[in-house]
Amino acid sequence: MKAMLLESLGEVQALHPPLKLTQRPKPTLAAGEVLIKVSRCGVCHTELDEIEGRTPPPLLPVILGHQVVGSVESTGQRVGVAWIASACGECDFCKSGRENLCPQFQATGRDIDGGYAEYMKIRADFVHPIPDSLSDSEAAPLLCAGAIGYRSLRLSNLQNGQSLGLMGFGGSNHLVLKLAKHKFPNSQIFVFSRNPAEREFALSLGAAWAGGIEESPPSALDSVVDTTPVWRPEVEALNILKPGGRLVINAIRKEEKDKDVLLQLNYPAHLWMEKEIKSVANVTRADVREFLAIADEAEIKPEFQEYELKDANRALLEMKQGKIRGAKVLRIE
Repeated sequence: MKAMLLESLGEVQALHPPLKLTQRPKPTLAAGEVLIKVSRCGVCHTELDEIEGRTPPPLLPVILGHQVVGSVESTGQRVGVAWIASACGECDFCKSGRENLCPQFQATGRDIDGGYAEYMKIRADFVHPIPDSLSDSEAAPLLCAGAIGYRSLRLSNLQNGQSLGLMGFGGSNHLVLKLAKHKFPNSQIFVFSRNPAEREFALSLGAAWAGGIEESPPSALDSVVDTTPVWRPEVEALNILKPGGRLVINAIRKEEKDKDVLLQLNYPAHLWMEKEIKSVANVTRADVREFLAIADEAEIKPEFQEYELKDANRALLEMKQGKIRGAKVLRIE
């Protein structure tokens, strides 16, 4: 089978593409696993974190990709695979519905081979049926960008009529905006992005206001969801939160280059008055399945750009450069 293989870690650069198109054996199944013929695979910012060593795979080489849509080879059923590849099922976290925090949590495309390939294998109890209303390319981003956005919005504690800020406007937050407008029709949504094109995109999707990361919105906010890879938005978000407001950080890692901005945090200005900071760690199977059901019901579909499998390096580089309008999807077949 064809696969884009990560053989070593390093910075994503045009002159040194990190992934190599190669031939690999089709996966051999163990008990309880299914073989999936991959049709589409979304490209996620987490893949940049993997390649550049912020959340490195434990073993190399590895096949990246955790927003996978395809068909089970033995049955033909159309299914998706998300970031969560397995959990122990026995620990207190798993038994309480928090399998995303399981110490034995394994991630697709990091701890096991993922969907940047023609085939992949996965535990049968960690695949997700795809609603008929969604095409393969529409479904792929929903499996991570959508599901983690759904979890982030739920953790924000937003109530209908309250105001929501979105820091960054890429693959995940453009779906959070669509989801929030469905669930909280009386809430205003304010988008913060360094990219003017992303700000225009947000307004076209119904944002009440869009500005730069350091701009002040028309009013203070009840909740903020941050999906950026840097630290500056945290300081700015805490500046504009109302008393009792909550900042939700939806990022698996933050880059080190601007960490000194955290020294600007001021307790009275940023954290007093019961302001909260909440992180998002992974997703559960329930997150994925609940969000797919809502997307089906509410006709929530991502904006996306398609690339051929061999062009995965270009998609990753454009993501790093901020050339994002919605989601990026690899076409495998």
